[in-house]
Amino acid sequence: MRLTVVGGGLAGCEAAWALAERGIPVDLFEMRPSVTTPAHQTDRLAEIVCSNTFKSLELSNAHGVLKAELRILGSLLMDVAHEVRVPGGTALTVDRELFSEEVTRRVNSHPNITVRREEVSMLRAPAIIATGPLTSEVLAGAIRERLGLDSLAFYDAIAPIVAADSLDESKLYRASRYGKGEGDDFYNAPLTKAEYERFIDALIAADQYVGHDFDQVPYFEACLPIEEMAKRGRETPRFGPLKPVGLEDPRSGIRPHAVVQLRQEDRAGQMWNLVGFQTRLKIPEQKEVFRTIPGLGKAEFLRFGSIHRNTYLNSPRALTRHLSALDDDMLLFAGQLVGVEGYTESLATGLWAGINMARLHDGLDPVIPPAETMLGALMRYVHETDPKHFQPMNANFGLLPPLGTRVKNKRERRRLLGERAVEAMRALVHSTLTVSA
Repeated sequence: MRLTVVGGGLAGCEAAWALAERGIPVDLFEMRPSVTTPAHQTDRLAEIVCSNTFKSLELSNAHGVLKAELRILGSLLMDVAHEVRVPGGTALTVDRELFSEEVTRRVNSHPNITVRREEVSMLRAPAIIATGPLTSEVLAGAIRERLGLDSLAFYDAIAPIVAADSLDESKLYRASRYGKGEGDDFYNAPLTKAEYERFIDALIAADQYVGHDFDQVPYFEACLPIEEMAKRGRETPRFGPLKPVGLEDPRSGIRPHAVVQLRQEDRAGQMWNLVGFQTRLKIPEQKEVFRTIPGLGKAEFLRFGSIHRNTYLNSPRALTRHLSALDDDMLLFAGQLVGVEGYTESLATGLWAGINMARLHDGLDPVIPPAETMLGALMRYVHETDPKHFQPMNANFGLLPPLGTRVKNKRERRRLLGERAVEAMRALVHSTLTVSA
């Protein structure tokens, strides 16, 4: 029996790969290029449209813990990400073009996967629905009708990218926060107090794109537009993406009042992303305001920032603990659509949906990862949170049950939580799952 995966993004590709690697034929449906979205720019599979980083690899970081679990589970996308990695401190940062090209190549060449370029408008089990936050209106309507609930939404924003040869390097310095990674993975634009105040004034006064329902739908708090941060408080950006802590200027040995970081986008170092500068400013305002940043006075914008509406489900109300429809165990949902936020979180739920669909296909019960694992904690949050207050969630240590003993040092406590999570996932693989560790 052929199984269906709908959505060729991170979660969908991971789900299809998990099934195919277990010998199950899969039809992977992707509506692009015949139906486009406000954020995608190509028709490639697993195109990443916001940041080009999968965040930290350290076990003292929640995202690093989740990545370690995914490597144990045999994640396709983690393997590709490491293959096309570019400098980014301790973060797993990738060349986004090479990443989507390689995922597309591998998926298309797998003998058990057939990629079908067409829009799906109906829900038919057995299937994994991993269409992401930019699910088409037709399919979103079918999902709402089937699950019996109104869709929820938040707004997500994209940061601009500038050309390396348009930067004034004399006004920038190379450094990673606290010297992590290679120690000089980022360009840094230092701002004095006066420069910072002028930048904030310009940011608050600039024109923004508006939509008829922008004020009715919340932003995702972990990915606020930079101008929204400034409106919440003049110092907010300086304690967020512009924080200077750990970024002393090597030319003077002094810590600037604020710092704008630029992260490498491609292996050749020709494109740089303004870190934390998600925005809904109009294009003329982006040029005017962002060129006031030291070193960016003549910046050439290869991609402007933008904002788009993301859809997600009220999963605690509509889905089972293994993220299937309440009335059909073999109609599974995965990715950002279920209310996890972030690349790693999205592909993790896709991989697990593939594992569980394979088990269901073989007549076995679905499995939930242990609560001590980051993936298990995320899935429990998605299922058990109060439906009245459900919001998308990133991986974080607050989701994990505490250690049996008190550890005062936060970094050490998180490291121990991370080690416990990895061991719990490894034990599950050896005892229950038929995947290679």
